[in-house]
Amino acid sequence: MSSDVPSSADASSVEDVVDPDVAADRIVAAFARMSGLFLSAETVSTALEMVTSLSVEMVPHTVGAGITLLNSEGHRTTTAATDAVVERADDIQYQLGAGPCLTAWADRVVVRVDDLASDERWPMWSGPATELGLLSSLSAPLVAGTRALGAIKVYAAQPGAYTEREEHLLSMFSSQAAMLLAGMRAAEDAERVTGRIADSLRGREVTTLAKGIIMARDGVDERAAFLILAHTARRQGSTVRRVAERLAMSTVRHRR
Repeated sequence: MSSDVPSSADASSVEDVVDPDVAADRIVAAFARMSGLFLSAETVSTALEMVTSLSVEMVPHTVGAGITLLNSEGHRTTTAATDAVVERADDIQYQLGAGPCLTAWADRVVVRVDDLASDERWPMWSGPATELGLLSSLSAPLVAGTRALGAIKVYAAQPGAYTEREEHLLSMFSSQAAMLLAGMRAAEDAERVTGRIADSLRGREVTTLAKGIIMARDGVDERAAFLILAHTARRQGSTVRRVAERLAMSTVRHRR
């Protein structure tokens, strides 16, 4: 086993995170932390690094995680990764033009590989990946609206590490991450416009973040989350944006 592969989370953390209620609570906490990055104007790069680190923390048995997006030249690239092993495993996929991460992105589905040593779907990739000490993988698309932005993947150093529970967990996490990334891309665009237009874009972004927190906390869809925000705004005699800002900031303070 390669010494480059970092150790996995401790047993108590693994047991906690597979509990649905605890998992949802930790997702709220995680995205509250990332909403804090937006509110304090941190860079997109920092946010992506935080996403991968949180993936390792939250998905049991995971030893490495990465995010694949398109770079400015339109090429697939690992925009953030927890370590060099993940980057090398991803680079092999890009060179081959095939692999579980790329399939998850293209088909917009969660792709699980239970044992890289015996899986026959991508033999030219799985062979070198096992030599890196990776024996299981789980990949999920990053989809925001109608756009597939990329994919997030996690790796384990043992076969059979992931089950349907981890698939569901990574799916919840990836949907929230995609919304965050879409908002942060909009934030970058907002820097190139001025005045009222930029302010309007920022209002949409913080509303998106607040909806994501409510979705993870209450187990509702995006429409229901917005209705909760709107109802709260009417009851308080405020605006949806102000309610969203207060929710994001109070969640950050509560979870720290």
